[in-house]
Amino acid sequence: MLILSFVVQLMGATMLLLYAVRMVRTGIERAFGPSFRRVVTANTNPLRAASTGLVMAIILQSSAAVALLVAGFAGTGALGFAAGLSVVLGADLGSALLIQVLSFELEWLVPVLLALGGGFFIKSDQRRLKQAGRIILGIAFILISLRFLRETMDPIRDSAFLPSIASFLANDFVTAFVIGALLAWFMHSSVAVILMCVTLVDIGAIPVIAGVSLVLGANLGSALIPIWLTRSLSPTARRVPFANFLLRGTGAILMLVLVNRLPALSFLGTAQAAQTLINMHVAFNCLLLLALPFTRFLEPPLLRFLPDVPDEDADRPPEFVSVLDDAALSTPALALANLKREVLRMEQVLASMAAPVMDLMLRYDKQRAGTLIARDRFVNEALDEIRRYVAAMPQDEMSKADQKAARELTEYAIALETGGDLVAKVLLPLAKRRDAEGIVFSKSGKEELTQLHERLMSNIGLASNVLISDDIETARLLLEEKNEMTRAERSSRKKHLKRLASGSQKSFESSDIHLEVLRAIREVNSHVASVCYPILYRGGQLLDTRLIEALDVDMTDEDAPEKRVKAGG
Repeated sequence: MLILSFVVQLMGATMLLLYAVRMVRTGIERAFGPSFRRVVTANTNPLRAASTGLVMAIILQSSAAVALLVAGFAGTGALGFAAGLSVVLGADLGSALLIQVLSFELEWLVPVLLALGGGFFIKSDQRRLKQAGRIILGIAFILISLRFLRETMDPIRDSAFLPSIASFLANDFVTAFVIGALLAWFMHSSVAVILMCVTLVDIGAIPVIAGVSLVLGANLGSALIPIWLTRSLSPTARRVPFANFLLRGTGAILMLVLVNRLPALSFLGTAQAAQTLINMHVAFNCLLLLALPFTRFLEPPLLRFLPDVPDEDADRPPEFVSVLDDAALSTPALALANLKREVLRMEQVLASMAAPVMDLMLRYDKQRAGTLIARDRFVNEALDEIRRYVAAMPQDEMSKADQKAARELTEYAIALETGGDLVAKVLLPLAKRRDAEGIVFSKSGKEELTQLHERLMSNIGLASNVLISDDIETARLLLEEKNEMTRAERSSRKKHLKRLASGSQKSFESSDIHLEVLRAIREVNSHVASVCYPILYRGGQLLDTRLIEALDVDMTDEDAPEKRVKAGG
């Protein structure tokens, strides 16, 4: 019975720790996610790139999350191999420093964090404050889970089997290393695994030498996570995670032998066993930074190992080829699936048109702009094909739900086509006009437009998830993001008018274009986010109308407007 109780409590403490780490990361991604691309790709100097990775890992509570971001940016060509690997190596050290911070005695903070985080999350209507509450609550839950873990280990610390396991791990460092790697892989969080190891060493459940082997294994397992998660990406995107795995894996194995066969641990030791473990972890990741000057030399061998795949259809990429299959029209379920895939393809083409807009707004390139404007033709053709396809679907053989789903997808396709027109016929011509007239945005104005554009691109990705999943919670999040975009656009407009009132010459010259770009980006976002409305309506999350059902007001009365306000708010 003691063993069963221990296993249940250990699983509970572990799941709470994983949930808490994820909660913090989710809050930060929702609050600042759209700006991550600009931050990560801003530096090409290895030392600065590593510093960026260090900060990002502390913010996201995971070096693996940073590695995934870097892989994505490398795959699109936004980040070079050497700079990307430098960011990941810095993230490894940031993750280690995070362990040091979370290992401090901070239990006295738990009630304060719960009260503050809960207040922000439940009571606040502002998106940033709400996500700040989520982050603070997540930190409180991390501290609670670590205390729960200590309390779980206390009853069995003096039992017969725990000393046997601890002794076995201390003597067989290879097994301990493999277990650490498997735990990090299984839990998809090296932070959670290492915090567990630090806690177990701190309470004397396992010796420090066994903890070192487990932690080094967790470092290897953490490097494996992005390799697995990027397996479907292009070779360019996968090279950085592989390079990090080679460096981190080789270093972990060498450190494992060094610590277990030589008295190296004595140089890092302190009176506290847990601090010795943390010192070793931080020192290991600091040593990996010695590879920063040599990151560019790793690219040629990895280029041979993961060569670029030649594009046999470069003239017409797959995203510009319709996926509608007339052979599936006789089967309504398959026809609807094809229809959804075609709408998703439209969304991807729109995303490819919208992504470079701010680059062109700041540094206009006539040829590149012309290429993007030409893509609007593919969006228009897709809408025409969708209309034809829906008209050809056998209505008599379709249920009312299927017919409604086809109408909703068609309506969303129309919204996407309108979004494409806004990019091709409003935003890109505005970029051309700004360049022709030599207009320069103020520093604040440029920052506001950039942040709004980043939010748009993030919402396009979120809309794709909603379209595929039909998930109510994700749809609610997209609607919240749409409302937040409206607030951000209104806030930027007010700030711009204040700059005009203060006599800013740049703001005066760029006023017309600034306000039109703001409005166009918000409108594109609104069209993209419209995918959430049918899902929320079916889930009972939306009212039919905001108007009250009846008004006992004489509409011919000259005081009717005032009465309507009093009656309906």
